[in-house]
Amino acid sequence: MILPRPISRGHFVTTQENQATLPQGSRRAGIVVARNFNGWSAETLKDFHDNAYNYTVGQRIVSETKDVRVWEIRLDPGHRLPAHRHVLDYFWTAVSAGHSRQHEDDGTTREVDYAVGDTRHFQFGPGEYLLHDLENIGQSQLVFVTVEHKSNTEQLKQQQR
Repeated sequence: MILPRPISRGHFVTTQENQATLPQGSRRAGIVVARNFNGWSAETLKDFHDNAYNYTVGQRIVSETKDVRVWEIRLDPGHRLPAHRHVLDYFWTAVSAGHSRQHEDDGTTREVDYAVGDTRHFQFGPGEYLLHDLENIGQSQLVFVTVEHKSNTEQLKQQQR
């Protein structure tokens, strides 16, 4: 099964608050625990193939205006948010502490520890995206708020064509 390859990756916006929590030289949170799809199950590969253009980046929309869409994510231990594609500028904030594993479509697997209030911002240019999943591998429920900035909605429309 061949996964869609990234044209270009979105980039992580470093702020004073989150700089200290990132591994040196990393643009993403957490540590890389595997590369080249090592350890990916057949189900995970199929999920990425089937959801390559899934723009549902959370479980529930809690608010939406012409400018932003606010999502809630609640993952019990052992549960997983399916693969989904980000093309809109966004940020997430951890509402609870915990531990996750996420796969990205370039074959990378990361594990991330979260503290309450951890926040990461992402920006995307034309053709850029992030395709990943999220699995709670910790002992407590993971809760996030994700806010998409709809100012680059035209980019989403172009990528859906």
